[in-house]
Amino acid sequence: MTDFLPFSVSMCVYGGDDPNHFQTAVESVLHQTVKPAEVVIVVDGPIPPALERVVAGFEKLPIFRIVRLEENKGHGVARRTSLAHCTYDVVALMDADDISVPTRFEKQLAVLSGDESLSIVGGNIAEFIGTEENVVGYREVPPTDREIKEYLKTRCPMNQVTVMFRKQDVQDVGGYVDWYCEEDYYLWLRMHLAGMRFANVAETLVNVRIGEDMYRRRGGTKYFISEWKLQRYMLRNRVIGVPTYCVNVCKRLIVQVLLPNRVRGWVFRKFARN
Repeated sequence: MTDFLPFSVSMCVYGGDDPNHFQTAVESVLHQTVKPAEVVIVVDGPIPPALERVVAGFEKLPIFRIVRLEENKGHGVARRTSLAHCTYDVVALMDADDISVPTRFEKQLAVLSGDESLSIVGGNIAEFIGTEENVVGYREVPPTDREIKEYLKTRCPMNQVTVMFRKQDVQDVGGYVDWYCEEDYYLWLRMHLAGMRFANVAETLVNVRIGEDMYRRRGGTKYFISEWKLQRYMLRNRVIGVPTYCVNVCKRLIVQVLLPNRVRGWVFRKFARN
């Protein structure tokens, strides 16, 4: 097998996460064809006893580094804290309730190692409810740097739960910065503006657990305002022009504010998923 550089896995867990789902997520990181050199887990605020038992069980293993925050600080702070504690230059992100396919890291490392100009490599996701066999949708993203940078003008071009990146490149643009529900998209935009290069593996790398209320969380006035401000950022930085800005904002207003949740779910499944 090809020798790859050692890498860290960055995870965050908070009180609302399901202990069984978290256990499965971490085990999917450990049962890889290419294994991480370390797994950094940030515990974002107090967690219930059942979840603490799972964390404590992994803490006994030598590759784990557990960092505990006294209060819940949110995704941005938790991600920044985790990256700050990662030892290695290459870092893979992992969510607390998703499942990485066994060859995920091997495939990403092959792409990242084969092109030193790349800053980040992601991939596709399969979304499921209940069990991994009950797939309800796929989110496929473009594979090449050119296609990704064209795609980001209208939609987020990377599936955050799949990404592996060079830590220094992410930190050079300020790392994760709080932006309601859009910390990842905002980061990709800043990396794009800094001239960094992207890639996606054209395969499903992570099976993503979703709930029935997923589409409700992707709507509402607060969510729309966050996305509208991101569109303004893109316009000010000439990522998009006025026509694209107007189309993007109008689409989001209709889907995120004007449509009822049930209809919004149908629109997502019909037009935003395969």
